[in-house]
Amino acid sequence: MVADVPAMQQLIAESAEFGLMLHKSLAWLYENLRGFRVVEDAQQIVVGCCGLSVVWADLAEVVSLAVAKDARGKGLGRVLVQACLDDAHALGVRRVMTLTYERAFFEKLGFATVDRGRLPMKVWADCVHCPKHDACDETAMMRTFDDLPVAPGPPAGGSPAFMPPPVQLTATIKKTLT
Repeated sequence: MVADVPAMQQLIAESAEFGLMLHKSLAWLYENLRGFRVVEDAQQIVVGCCGLSVVWADLAEVVSLAVAKDARGKGLGRVLVQACLDDAHALGVRRVMTLTYERAFFEKLGFATVDRGRLPMKVWADCVHCPKHDACDETAMMRTFDDLPVAPGPPAGGSPAFMPPPVQLTATIKKTLT
């Protein structure tokens, strides 16, 4: 619900302050609200949120997983990510990726570490806003639904799922500007 957005932003901001994720503006959250799930406590206060962002026909990303400090360790993160995975599967998206510091958590949900070079350029769009842009220490992880068909190949000229990682693009831009 739109009424949840300020609480979602607060949860995300708390995690972002510790360098666990990027801040998200109210405008971004309102624009992407349909891809988010929330968990409320008994008093109907939002204590967790997580989003699914469809990147391409065969790829979606789990984004902005945040759980209130007092609500951690109760399985809410698992519930939120599983809801996003269920959404991806229902949409027919075969691969779901994430960038995370919580490798063990995502491994329990069937994700495996992947080479960053396998991730599309579109995924890296937010990275230019990150203070760790040039020295990212997040782990890239992917979960594949083997029961879903492989998406058709890229159109002529390629697709975001087949573009090089941003480091190469950043180097090209720097070279051009200097």
